[in-house]
Amino acid sequence: MYPSQFRYEAPRSLDEALELMRSYGDEAKVLAGGQSLVPMIKLRFAAPEVLVDINGVPGLDYHDVDADGVLRVGALCRHADLEFSAELRDRQPTMAAAAPLIADPLVRNRGTLVGSVCHADPQGDWASVMLALNAEILVASAAGRRAIPMAEFVLGPFQTALEPGEIAVEARVPAAAGTRVGRYLKLERRVGDFATVGVAVALEINGGKVAGAGIALTGVGPNNIKAVEAERVLAGTTLEPDVVAEAARLAAQAAEPRTDHRGSAAYKRQVVKAFVTRGLSSSLVEAA
Repeated sequence: MYPSQFRYEAPRSLDEALELMRSYGDEAKVLAGGQSLVPMIKLRFAAPEVLVDINGVPGLDYHDVDADGVLRVGALCRHADLEFSAELRDRQPTMAAAAPLIADPLVRNRGTLVGSVCHADPQGDWASVMLALNAEILVASAAGRRAIPMAEFVLGPFQTALEPGEIAVEARVPAAAGTRVGRYLKLERRVGDFATVGVAVALEINGGKVAGAGIALTGVGPNNIKAVEAERVLAGTTLEPDVVAEAARLAAQAAEPRTDHRGSAAYKRQVVKAFVTRGLSSSLVEAA
């Protein structure tokens, strides 16, 4: 199938890109990695009138930690950049665990974290990781900038809080209140497949206790799910076995899986429970 006709724009600055987005409004789509958008256009699931390719915009391909300890990931930072990042390996274990599990090497070489989050696929791995880490998305328009908490950014399947004319330019992960530990666990039928079930666990350990907890689920609902009740159970504890078991139960309860060709709803809930248990247990070992 051939894509429908569209106009192609390749701005050379962010201001130029934002002006194009202002001019074309909701008729325009932003192209960064294109690993989700291009197949959708080819299959005519998406039919933008204008494609704004931001790959020529300088200064968006970074990931760094600012003076306040906030991790900043630019809109053109590729999955592969994060996969081999010493910064993530040393400071962001949940992100470091997730990066090599994103699709396959071809996709990781071109796709971007920010683009994946904006795609808002319920089976997208990065959205769960960002939820667990209480990240926010910085968006820009010709009128200015605003930060959207990740918990408010994804509105539903393939729907985000981005307004016409806006471009997501950065993901921000706040500094940890202590030592950050965590995991991302993913069940897939074969390497590179979408998640049958994915679980992001991110903990902040201070004085041997959990100062902050994040748990988010992939592929078991209409969008990525933040297991809020499970997170509350963990706060202030030393991850005793009964606390871990209760958090795993509550996370499985928060899941909204459907029976399909990947497995039954009951099976997926059990995988959530097992993954949360495993993620918390391994994080406890790591913290120790």
